[in-house]
Amino acid sequence: MARVNVIVLGAGVVGTSVALHLAKRGSSVALVDRGGPGEETSYGNAGIIEGNTIFPPSFPSDPLALLRIGLKLAPEANYKLSFLPKVLPWLMTFRDNTRGQKLIEHARITRPLFASAIPEHEKLLQDAGAERYLRKTGWLKVYRRDKSFDATANERAVAADFGVPIEVVDVDRARALEPDLAPVFRHAMFWPKAASISNPLGVTQAYFTRFEALGGILLRGDARSLHRNGGFWRVETDEGPIDGEAAVVALGPWSPDLLEPLGLKLPMAIKRGYHRHFRGRGNSGLSRPVLDANYGYVITPMEQGLRVTTGAEFAPRDDAPTPMQFDRLMPGLTSLFPIDGRADDKTWKGARPCFPDSRPAIGPAPGLPGIWLATGHAHWGLTLGPATGRLIGEMMAGDVPYIDPAPYRAERFL
Repeated sequence: MARVNVIVLGAGVVGTSVALHLAKRGSSVALVDRGGPGEETSYGNAGIIEGNTIFPPSFPSDPLALLRIGLKLAPEANYKLSFLPKVLPWLMTFRDNTRGQKLIEHARITRPLFASAIPEHEKLLQDAGAERYLRKTGWLKVYRRDKSFDATANERAVAADFGVPIEVVDVDRARALEPDLAPVFRHAMFWPKAASISNPLGVTQAYFTRFEALGGILLRGDARSLHRNGGFWRVETDEGPIDGEAAVVALGPWSPDLLEPLGLKLPMAIKRGYHRHFRGRGNSGLSRPVLDANYGYVITPMEQGLRVTTGAEFAPRDDAPTPMQFDRLMPGLTSLFPIDGRADDKTWKGARPCFPDSRPAIGPAPGLPGIWLATGHAHWGLTLGPATGRLIGEMMAGDVPYIDPAPYRAERFL
């Protein structure tokens, strides 16, 4: 039996970042996962470090948009009918949190955390010798309809208030940034301070390698085996049991599987998502991620090819894939960018762990002494992994946190 200061459960980008920050502070840390670092949800994202994020994805307010989703015609969302009764209460709370003043309040509360996203990544990338993965070329959002662009007015106003630069550009300027885009859109916004990653899996693995160099260990095991053992928390692993003075739950969409049997039920819903890799025709390519707002997908240049990520799908986390959103978005993709077939034959499925107020849970777990939470990062696990790791490290050490952690306490749900 081995013993460490902290067991971190979950080796995605959030858990690995937490483990690395704790190890940098001198703690002995065991990272426990059933697979390798970064191989689950952290692998399949759009690769954007959204330090410029103002508003979270919102519940549609346009009745026609809702009708299209209900009729399963919309590329930006999908659902499994039998799952709707289970997720409907969450959706109603989510809708309320993405309306009016609550949306602006969310933006103000979360700005310090998001503003730290790129600087905290840069520190870890430098420590890990992995700066090659970082692109500071911003990202581009294109809008095919006037109404869709006009709906961003509030977000643009709040961004200006925060000092987050946005360039509203015409079609010619957008195509000067990305010459291979076809002029099928009417408006565009360029977010110059956003950054992106060319290989999210490579970044998580680089952070893990740095963690190992500081004495950290990875153990294969089932996080659900966590239980009290005297004054410690114990997890059963392939190498035998390991005890920790504290444990950090960074299991993303699998967090409820551990927390609910321990008596902590949080309102987490799962948004499933998919990606595929494509090739550009001839010498065509992209220098940054591009969002096609009216089709709900992002296309990002990756080492594996041009990665296209879908919007949300509401279905049981572990059900078989139903990637029908690709059928709906492909006409938009091929009209915007010259695609020359698939770069591989894989369709990746992942799950985003989402709370209805679009904020993660970071901090002590209510009613579970010695358990800490770093979960529920929704669309921003890659973005906020290092920032979350620093915040957890400072709180666990009893230091003054670099930002106010109060908005992320899980007690807000209880």
